[in-house]
Amino acid sequence: MTTYDIICIGAGPTGLACAIEARRAGMNPLVIDKGCLCNSIFHYPVNMVFFTTPELLEIGDLPLVSASEKPVRTEALKYYRKAAEHYNLDLRLFERVLRVDGHDGRFIVVTETEKGVEERYTGKKIGVATGYYDLPNEMGIPGENLPHVSHYYTEPYEFWNQDVVVIGGKNSAAEAALDLYRNGAHATLVHRNAELGSTIKYWVRPDIENRIKAGQVKALFETRVKEITSDEVVVQNGDGEKRLPAKQVFALTGYHPDFAFIEGLGVQLDPQTRKPALDPNTLESNVSGIHLAGVVIGGRHTSEIFIENGRFHGKQIIDSLRV
Repeated sequence: MTTYDIICIGAGPTGLACAIEARRAGMNPLVIDKGCLCNSIFHYPVNMVFFTTPELLEIGDLPLVSASEKPVRTEALKYYRKAAEHYNLDLRLFERVLRVDGHDGRFIVVTETEKGVEERYTGKKIGVATGYYDLPNEMGIPGENLPHVSHYYTEPYEFWNQDVVVIGGKNSAAEAALDLYRNGAHATLVHRNAELGSTIKYWVRPDIENRIKAGQVKALFETRVKEITSDEVVVQNGDGEKRLPAKQVFALTGYHPDFAFIEGLGVQLDPQTRKPALDPNTLESNVSGIHLAGVVIGGRHTSEIFIENGRFHGKQIIDSLRV
């Protein structure tokens, strides 16, 4: 059985960057992911535009060429695929990691393929870059799992002239409501707080605020969702209970890392922030040989780490292993 120098769990930009740095250092890395390459980006809204400029998404000193100032989802997917090809990364996609056995210097990563076949891989070190987009923050209300309720925004076209409720008040919710409005849907934004989130992109905020003022996007603030039925969303605020018609519901309430998986590795998490115990220089956790990278380091504070800064975590990890 091949023994890899490092096994990276997660094939997003951060996991790929870690494997690329290992490859450049003369190491033999393996990358495992339960989904496709850059699974989170693949599941972003189809027409999504990144907040940042191309060079801040680059890994492995490879240029990302974009047709405009800010890259779009399809350009990023192509870029990261080409990066994996350029560095000839050893990838195991559509394999879910069941557990990690062993110890520093000889870890055994046990996975399950799509066909239910169990596989085992041996690695000296482990890099965990599992992101957070796979696990939405659920509201815990009746009807949340109905077929027309989604925690991921897709496309607006099928909802032309239909009633759509968007739950949330940050970037994803604001952009979804605007996209729906501009494609002929009747969008209603429901947010539990008194105003929109402070982190909304600077060019999105005036747009959504003006649409709300003009009545083009309906908005209910300081409003909580009580229940979702097959054709309505039941909400409660200071004016009492209301029932909003809804052909589709986008519950864009945020996402969180897989804390259970991380704790299952033996990594200690802060009870409040859920940030892992780690060395800030080497990114090694309290478990010898297990390093963390990307948004998982932020715990509940997922807005602290993006591709722009998470992409450097791989270099930190690999540099510490070269000493």
